[in-house]
Order: sequence, then C-alpha cells, then structure tokens
Amino acid sequence: MIESPALRSLLVVDPCDDCHRLLPGLKAAGWAVDSSTLAAVGERTCDVGLLRLQPFHLERPEAVKELITRSGTEWIAVLSPEVLLLQNVGDFVCEWFFDFHTLPFDVSRVQVTLGRAFGMARLRGKGATQVHDSAHELLGDSRPIRELRKLLAKLAPTESPILIRGDSGTGKELVAKTLHRQSQRHAKPFVAINCGAIPEHLIQSELFGHEKGAFTGAHQRKVGRIEAAHGGTLFLDEIGDLPMELQANLLRFLQEKHIERVGGCQPIPVDVRVLAATHVDLEAAIEKGLFREDLYYRLNVLQVLTAPLRDRHGDIGMLANHFSRFYSQEIGRRPRSFSDDALDAMGKHGWPGNVRELANRVRRGLVLAEGRQIEADDLGLQGRQAIALPMATLEDYKHRAERQALCDVLNRHSDNMSLAARVLGVSRPTFYRLLHKHQIR
Repeated sequence: MIESPALRSLLVVDPCDDCHRLLPGLKAAGWAVDSSTLAAVGERTCDVGLLRLQPFHLERPEAVKELITRSGTEWIAVLSPEVLLLQNVGDFVCEWFFDFHTLPFDVSRVQVTLGRAFGMARLRGKGATQVHDSAHELLGDSRPIRELRKLLAKLAPTESPILIRGDSGTGKELVAKTLHRQSQRHAKPFVAINCGAIPEHLIQSELFGHEKGAFTGAHQRKVGRIEAAHGGTLFLDEIGDLPMELQANLLRFLQEKHIERVGGCQPIPVDVRVLAATHVDLEAAIEKGLFREDLYYRLNVLQVLTAPLRDRHGDIGMLANHFSRFYSQEIGRRPRSFSDDALDAMGKHGWPGNVRELANRVRRGLVLAEGRQIEADDLGLQGRQAIALPMATLEDYKHRAERQALCDVLNRHSDNMSLAARVLGVSRPTFYRLLHKHQIR
C-alpha cells in the first residue's frame, strides 16, 4: 500500500472573507489549513503562514514580529488596497514577510507563492530561529571543536581545578559553563568573576565579602563571590590580572578550603570547584614576578586550550548563521543569510578577535543590511575586490589556491564530506589527503 504524501500545513491568521473563499481550493491542492486570530495563535505551528495585515498590526507591530520570529517559517502578507497606501507598510512587509498579495486574490499566483514559501521554509529549516538552547552550546563541527567537546566530557565529572587557556574571544567562559553544566554540581551556582574588570581596591571585598563596619561605607554584611558559589563552580576569568596580594589570599583559600570576610575573624568553609581562564602567558608572568608559581600549579591541575577561529575551518558559516538568528531578536529584524561574497570574505578573514569579533560583525551586518542577505561590506570586510597579494612563486599560488578552495567548500559543506569532495571534483580519499596536507580540520 502506498502512503499519501504528508499534507503541507498552512496557518491563516485574521482571515478575511476573500481568505475564506480561497481555502477550499488550497485544501484540494494538498494544504492542511487552520485559521486563528493573532491573539489566539498560541503555540500553533505551520509550514507556511498567511496573515491579513491590518492597520492596527502596523500600529502595534510587536505581536506580528513575535509570531513570525517564534514560528521560524515563511509568512505571506495579505493587503487590502487601503492598507497598501499606509505609510511604512512597504518597509514592514519587505522586512518581515516572504511575499505579499493584494485583494482580490489571483488564485493561481497565490498557489505558486505558497509553494515557493514552503520550499524556502524547508530549505532554511523550520524552527531555525529557536536559538535559546544553542545560545549556551559549543557550536561547530571542525576538528578542534569536536576534540574540545570530547575533552570537556572527560573533565567535567572530575572535581579537579582546570585552567582554560586561549586567545581573547575564543569562548573560554562558554567552556567553563559547559564544564559546570556537565558536572555533578550543575544544579548549584555558577559564579563568574572577571579579575581584570573589578577595581583593585574592591577586589578583596568582591571575592571574600566583608562584615558590617569593616571599612567606611560598609553599612551591612556582604557575601563575597567565592562564598556565593558554595556547592557549585567558581570561574576566575583573566586570572593573570589578579594583583599579587590577592593571589596569596586566593592560594590560601585553595589550600584551606575556607575564607574570612574582610573585617571578620571567623573562618567560613566553602566548597567550590575552581575553573580559571587566561589569555596571557602565565609562565612568562611567573618569570617576571607577576604571578605566583605556587598558585599556578594549584590552578593548572588540568588544562583546556581553546582554538582560535582561524583554525576552525568550516565553523565560520555555521556560527555566523547562529549569530544572525540570535541577534535578530535583539535588533528587531528578521534573520538574514549571507551572500556568497560575504561567505568568501569571512573565509579569507584572519579573525584576530575570534568568535567575539564574528558575533560583533554579524550584529553590525544585521543593522546595515539593506537586502535579504548580508553582504561583505555590511560586515566591514572586503569582498572579491580585495587588495592584491604580493607576488609569489607559481607553486605558492597553487598551494594558496588549493588551501582556499578547501576552506571555502568547508564553509558551505562541513556537515557532508562526500558532497564537499564532489563539489571540488575529487574523490573522498583525495579530499581527506588534501585536508591532511594543509593541516585543516
């Protein structure tokens, strides 16, 4: 017995009489149609949405924006001739809707538009804008990120201190949160302290707390960050910036497992798992007398190294799309994809600011983009008209072109190595040999 193909679902919001007359034909064409008012949509899902846009929607657009963002699919606006004349309706429709139709309907054109919208929704992946869970995950499929996830799974269940090292912007705090989330302490507090961001005269009180009257302005007892992390995880970010005096106090806490508040004399036992992070060379700091060697060995029981973005070939496109979805909610615009020129520019960029720089550039691109895609210029990057490289030997050019081709195809097809090999016109074994030759992935 051959099963009939699954119906395509269409949700019609605030339907008009013309919309109702359209529905029998759509049902006959294979659409499962549901209708609702905007206020009663709730958690209904659909493959494609049709919304009768009215003046009050334009006056209070937040509900429409929330519906379109939450559904993660393509929407088509239905406009009466009167609404079409309203100020800013064109900008609003172009920003938030896949297409629009004016009343009365051209039935054949509506069916074509619905089919195109359905195809686009499936191509983008329905529900792609649901980014809440992935906001706290280590995203990527490159070799460095796969190896990092495997290492964190081994280290998370232990109670040993861990030193997280890597360049600025490579996600050291995200690594710390992942370790906490996968540990037995996950239900307890995760307390992060940026040792370089707290004024030096306040660090003692911030870390260890103080008693009432301990100093001028101490009008009441304050629990410090270390004590607040009791039972959970204490993350000391930029530990290399901690003043020498505080390094001694921290070392004493790590050895004795208790603290004393400023102005107090009673030892307070504190049970925390300590994670520390730095982008500076602690060994060089020790030689210069800027960091205590005994504290270094207390913190560096286990070590994690975060890779710079330039070494995570194939992850840039995935991360860029993630940030496009994530920041679109903050900026109030629909998520945008990236043009081929923008993808090429991102693949060639060195990313000195790593993932943090990528996030900021995508944020900028969402604000500046005028079309449906983010262009290289929107990101502040040079497109195909980049400045010419200095002359080199023919072999250098071949080597550079071969490596760039590998990086470009990984930016687009990192999840399918067979397809990546076919795009380059080589066999899969040859593709892997080239990756090894250029030390990629």
